[in-house]
Amino acid sequence: MAAVEVRDAQPGDASALVTLWRELSTAAGLPSRLPAPPSAAAAEVAVSKHLDDPAGRLLVVELDGEVHGMAYLRRTAISPLHDDSTVTVEYLHVSDAARRHGLGKALIAEAVAWAEYESCAHLAVVAPAIAREANRFLARLGLGQAGVLRFANTLTVRRRLAAEHAPNLLALLSSRRSAFARRAVSSRVAPESAGK
Repeated sequence: MAAVEVRDAQPGDASALVTLWRELSTAAGLPSRLPAPPSAAAAEVAVSKHLDDPAGRLLVVELDGEVHGMAYLRRTAISPLHDDSTVTVEYLHVSDAARRHGLGKALIAEAVAWAEYESCAHLAVVAPAIAREANRFLARLGLGQAGVLRFANTLTVRRRLAAEHAPNLLALLSSRRSAFARRAVSSRVAPESAGK
């Protein structure tokens, strides 16, 4: 029987986490909107910060002593209008080599245990829409789809907003030019009428 252990990530797990991030960001062979994998040194610094965060945990799961999966847990308000809080599981990933050994269940079980410890009555899990196997797995655990998370670089969104609003801006400028032209014509006609 394979030994499965879930624990909080430590700085020494940085290289394994970078490898998992690379797998996660290239899953299904499609271009990812996730940020590029960080360097091992940058990941080590980030992991150290998570150790001191009371509202978040970065987990790894080991199979026979080797890191083969990860998940990021965040405790947040369920909405801006409610006092209830939730634990959100993000970046849930198990390496292809370690699938079907219960690592995903172990990560979700740890998320549930932490949610209960933190008195959170709800659990949310973010999964890519194209990850059919992962979504089936989550549905079997009672998690239903509540929305779609979309992700992009802020510069991309700003450019698209500018492009989308450009036709409106052109229409506004055109109507302003027409208004100025009408005013100019009426101001020329008014003095001529007054002189007659």
